[in-house]
Amino acid sequence: MKIAQIAPVNQRVPPRRYGGTERVVYYLTEELVKQGHKVTLFAAAGSETSATLIPVVPHPLRDAHILDASPFTVAEIAKVYKMADKFDIIHNHAWPDYLAFPAAAASKTPTLTTLHNPFTPETKRVFEEYKNLNYVSISKNQRRHCSKLNFCETVYNGIPVANFPFKNNPDDYLLHVGRISLQKGTHVAIDVAAALKKELIIAAKLDPWEVNYFNQYVAPRLSNGHVHWVGEVDEEERNNLMSKALCLLLPVTWNEPFGLVMTEAMACGCPVVAYRKGSIPEIVVHGKTGFVVDNEKQMIRSVKRIGAINRKTCREHVKENFNLERMVSSYEKVYNKIIDKHKAAK
Repeated sequence: MKIAQIAPVNQRVPPRRYGGTERVVYYLTEELVKQGHKVTLFAAAGSETSATLIPVVPHPLRDAHILDASPFTVAEIAKVYKMADKFDIIHNHAWPDYLAFPAAAASKTPTLTTLHNPFTPETKRVFEEYKNLNYVSISKNQRRHCSKLNFCETVYNGIPVANFPFKNNPDDYLLHVGRISLQKGTHVAIDVAAALKKELIIAAKLDPWEVNYFNQYVAPRLSNGHVHWVGEVDEEERNNLMSKALCLLLPVTWNEPFGLVMTEAMACGCPVVAYRKGSIPEIVVHGKTGFVVDNEKQMIRSVKRIGAINRKTCREHVKENFNLERMVSSYEKVYNKIIDKHKAAK
């Protein structure tokens, strides 16, 4: 197949540090090339890929401190669809993803959009206007929030498990990874660590719009000697922290669409203790690969019981359910289904 992959332009592919969607696009693209497909990746300059790279911005927007990706994404979409007749299918991962919808609806080449983000009341109206386009959800929970869409499949994000180091005997610290945010519940992770009198390492980025939250709920707690913010880390540093952590704390306050960090942690043998929000009950097996809880008190009790979780079981769970090969095979089936349907409709 001749496949176009549209990546977000905020980060390079793969990301040097934070960037779940960009990492998934990288994994998918590389494996599709290995499977013999002709893949073209539309992404920020500086991206690394075995596919044909078409740079759509001269540098990742985040490196230039550009917050509004919309104008650049529109330009990216224009470039992609000018070349649409060169592809059998276009796979849209752009951000904002809905900016591709008018072009996708008018194009003779079919488009598949993977929904990497949750719906909002504002974006839901746009999606419903284009409900007949082709969509993939990344969790079953995600599609419940906009059930009218033409969902082709639910495809869980997959990772190359062999690339993640495993450690069976962890150190005695708790870990919070990703971004400092109310959505991610960073302040709750700090409260849990304080109640347990355990060290908490926060390996997370801080976006400009989260500074007020950080100053009010996080910064005052960094001087107590138990909470250590090590900033945004690269993949090697993150994996090392995960492999040695007692568990990962994820007290999210939003409907997590997938949460790649959970599979990454479990691949390293690190159990996950997370709030029952969004996709989390689909990814964490309660009592086997961590604990799915409803509040802070339950999280504290669960961390006390974390020794009951077999770290090898965590890794095996990811190997079986969230491996890269399974994700790519699922996408290949969806691509073929869409292409065949498109040909039949001509």
